Amino acid sequence: MPRRKELSEDLRSRIVDLHEAGMGYKSISKSLDVHVSTIRWTVYKWRKFSTVATLPRRGHPVKMTMTARAQRRMLNEVKKNPRVSAKDLQKSLAHANIFVDTSAIRKTFNKNGVNGRTPRRKPLLSKKNIAARLKFAKEQLDVPQHYWQNILWTDETKIELFGKNTQHYVWRKKGTAHQHQNLIPTVKHGGGSIMVWGCFAASGPGRVVVSDGKMNSRVYQDILQENVRPSVCQLKHRRGWVMQQDNDRKHTSNSTKEWLQQSKIRLMEWPSQSPDLNSIAMLWHDL
Repeated sequence: MPRRKELSEDLRSRIVDLHEAGMGYKSISKSLDVHVSTIRWTVYKWRKFSTVATLPRRGHPVKMTMTARAQRRMLNEVKKNPRVSAKDLQKSLAHANIFVDTSAIRKTFNKNGVNGRTPRRKPLLSKKNIAARLKFAKEQLDVPQHYWQNILWTDETKIELFGKNTQHYVWRKKGTAHQHQNLIPTVKHGGGSIMVWGCFAASGPGRVVVSDGKMNSRVYQDILQENVRPSVCQLKHRRGWVMQQDNDRKHTSNSTKEWLQQSKIRLMEWPSQSPDLNSIAMLWHDL
């Protein structure tokens, strides 16, 4: 609800004069078009403090609006360094004789469409990896559509058996933190995990394999042996189909390379440190 404008001292004096003349609160309210509660509070303050003037208020005084110069300086600093904190900005502005509170800094950013957010994570790429990714992207520009429809995308992911390793929130009232529905149970050592291998293509998902133990080169080869070609048949790939896999150690070990060559499975050349290029990550998220 918006804050109402204060009554002038002249109007307050008229309220007190009418009250001393014997008029009731409701009559004064109708006569001056002022709410009854305001009439009552004005009379109460006059009786207690013998004045109708505005008294000094408690608490921190209201800060002046940040100048346009200060706002421009702040926005420019954040543009140069998005990781700068509100406290660092406060110190920087103080050197320029601009003194503002950190809360005012945050509010100013919000008004200008700049909000604090958790940064997205991405692989740390070397110059060599960056060049390889760019080369890969340029080589795929003129590849026909039917080529992509004939690729079997594969990957494996680790799944915690006892919940996700992410932050959770619950809606609850004060004093109900320890109620059963507001708790997330935990076990020692995380409760273990499993490895899941899966594949998909443009025509749909293929087989999914769950591995309870550690997935090494031998286990990986057994999974490919039992699931790749059946998935290719299920997804109705044509001749010349290509399998995609990343550069995990068990994928690029000498024994796996030799097995793939003997099995006559064609591989898609894949740049290093490129998990974000594989669309199967979206399926793992849904899973």
